[in-house]
Amino acid sequence: VNLKLFSNINFRNAEKYIVKRLAGDLPMGLHYHGIHHTKDVCEAVERLAIWEGVQGEELYLLKTAALYHDAGFIDSYESNEPIGAKLAQEMLPNFGYTKPQIDQVIDLIGATKIPQNPKNHLEEIMCDSDLDYLGRSDFYPIAETLKQELVEFNKIDGDEKTWISMNIGFLSQHKYFTGSV
Repeated sequence: VNLKLFSNINFRNAEKYIVKRLAGDLPMGLHYHGIHHTKDVCEAVERLAIWEGVQGEELYLLKTAALYHDAGFIDSYESNEPIGAKLAQEMLPNFGYTKPQIDQVIDLIGATKIPQNPKNHLEEIMCDSDLDYLGRSDFYPIAETLKQELVEFNKIDGDEKTWISMNIGFLSQHKYFTGSV
């Protein structure tokens, strides 16, 4: 899709900028929330958005939010969503995004905060894309990277029973929001 038909957004440069920042500035130990997770969410958001009939500018706003949704980890492990949103707010004007577009990207990033509480269809797609791995065949190895990260950042002690119980609790409360997942 040639986005220039829809708006002045220079998505490719916004993407190049944040991928370079993530690759160079994310701290060590992000076994789950590394750049590989961002790329995974980007693929999931594009796939799910297309299945849900989203196209044009809205698709690019979703993809932008996917790119920036965990950028806050550059500065802090805690409350990363507002930090990523602030980075998007500061940088996206440089790539032709308007204030309403940036506001929508910020809302999409905020929707990924756990517990998820999406307020519209695009936020539902964003939430489902962020946790897309929960329903995939590679769930177990990805979950192991999350466990390793949480242990490294002293969020859990690594006890296997506690980890399993935590996962059961999370999975039993989780729900997808779109019909396409």
